[in-house]
Amino acid sequence: MTNSSTSSTSTKTPSEESRKGSLAAFKGLLPFLRPYKRQFALAGVALTVAAGATLTIPYAFKRMIDQGFGASAGVSSVDNVNATFLALFAVATVLALATAARFYIVSWLGERVTADMRSAVYSHVVSQSPEFFETTQSGEVLSRITTDTTLIQAVVGTSISMALRNVLLFIGGLVMLFVTSPKLTAIILGLLVLVVVPIVLVGRRVRKLSRDSQDRIADASAIAGEILNAMPTVQAFTHERIESNRFGASVENAFETAMRRIRARAVLTVVAIVLIFGTIVFVLWLGAHAVLAGTMTGGDLGQFILYAAIVSGAIGALSEVMGEAQRAAGATERLLELLAAKSRIENPPKPLALPPRSASGAALELKNVMFSYPSRPDTAALSHLSLSIKPGETVAVVGSSGAGKTTLFQLFLRFYDPQSGTITLDGVDIRQLDLHALRDAIGIVPQDTVIFSTDAMENIRYGRAGATDAEVIAAARMAAAHEFIARLPDGYNSFLGERGVRLSGGQRQRIAIARALLKNPPLLLLDEATSALDAESERLVQAALEAAMVGRTTVIIAHRLATVQRADRIIVMEDGQIVETGTHAALVALGGIYANLAALQFHSGHMMHEITDV
Repeated sequence: MTNSSTSSTSTKTPSEESRKGSLAAFKGLLPFLRPYKRQFALAGVALTVAAGATLTIPYAFKRMIDQGFGASAGVSSVDNVNATFLALFAVATVLALATAARFYIVSWLGERVTADMRSAVYSHVVSQSPEFFETTQSGEVLSRITTDTTLIQAVVGTSISMALRNVLLFIGGLVMLFVTSPKLTAIILGLLVLVVVPIVLVGRRVRKLSRDSQDRIADASAIAGEILNAMPTVQAFTHERIESNRFGASVENAFETAMRRIRARAVLTVVAIVLIFGTIVFVLWLGAHAVLAGTMTGGDLGQFILYAAIVSGAIGALSEVMGEAQRAAGATERLLELLAAKSRIENPPKPLALPPRSASGAALELKNVMFSYPSRPDTAALSHLSLSIKPGETVAVVGSSGAGKTTLFQLFLRFYDPQSGTITLDGVDIRQLDLHALRDAIGIVPQDTVIFSTDAMENIRYGRAGATDAEVIAAARMAAAHEFIARLPDGYNSFLGERGVRLSGGQRQRIAIARALLKNPPLLLLDEATSALDAESERLVQAALEAAMVGRTTVIIAHRLATVQRADRIIVMEDGQIVETGTHAALVALGGIYANLAALQFHSGHMMHEITDV
């Protein structure tokens, strides 16, 4: 229950952070933006019209001042004022329509691109091999899919459009400033160059803190996800206060990091506003003296003031957008790191096809397999293991914990690839098979049953998505699950709760068995398939499984030897190697490891029967 370290996928050195700018991070969004070129073009047109309308307003004020108020009193000045205000109303109408169109289009783009990114990241993550989840916490992945994509939504749906609009206003306003007064504009530009340097320096600090803040939020989410999924264990060991304190410490860490970002952002705002507006006020002071000296008209000064306000407002808005963009750049990097994660288990370029299914099941063979888990490369989980299973054969695998039994199943399903050796299914190396074709040929009943938050019908139908209701019910009958499902309040439409909390352990396991039977695969893997069943349910399920084994190859992992006595062959594993093989009777007669296990279990079982008979 200790807090694991942050995923390796999110690790970056400070030097890498400083080298990678916001624009470089956003390049990764281009594949998600390209499909919507038409919408971006329409937004660009609306944005350009709105910016043009805004830039027209100061010129209208210049005409009003010079030709209306500056002209000799009379009908002409009144007409000029009336015409100017009518023109201003027309410009405002155009501005309103263009702004509304821009808002609608860019908001749609933000929602659409965010939805596409969430789907792409999730689809990529669920295709990763189990090795990925050895080093990445699910809470962190959820944080990236939710929190990080929300930040990107703000950028695509608001910030990009605001940035482009203010760039246009800045350029257009600057041009009009030069037209109005080249001298004053040259002075203001020279001073602004000096202003930009401290803004850029503080902005880099904000960006680094933004990335750190997102990482700390992801850490807190990972802790919360881990604990919420293990609440019975937490409460059984009375660790509620300890886990609350651990989560609280993580939240406080995220808060402190966020406050450092906010303080840096506040400093950036103060620096930008004081320096930029101070520069503008100084230049306008010079302009006022020019009007008093008669070298500039009142209309020109009014126009210059309005364009200066537009330019300064555009710069202020751009600095605000830059802060949001810097924050979203960190989120973009984190999402792109997830998308860049490569699974070691991939489909071959030209997959081979399995031969037609045999009436007796699949043939399975391992040749000199060596395997170590990526997280424990120095420890051999399987060592020089060779095993041949004939079609229709039922093979039981027994041994102590850590002997390598479950590892076999993970290799059969190609969750991992062995470092050396080969595994073949019906004579075809499983690395040459399409992953879906391989796994479609295998049905598994895991030791830790997974029940999804839906009804009983859909939980069983998970074994074969296209199965009819009648086929689902038939599979449930075979797994001795129909009776208890029928007694549920809504029968097969009853919601089973998150992770199946409304069912007993035995009922959950029978759902899993029904799911595997519905799949009807040529190879059936049973990992402690009856471990959570009571004696009566085990008898029913064992009979169902024996019927289901007909016409398919079955590999059984069992600690309870009573469930494997009738297997065609029993494999005894120790330290990743096969140490004994044979039938139950032959292995008992051998007097080795299996015989010792059998003596312990069956003697204990005999004692229990004597106790219950008293």
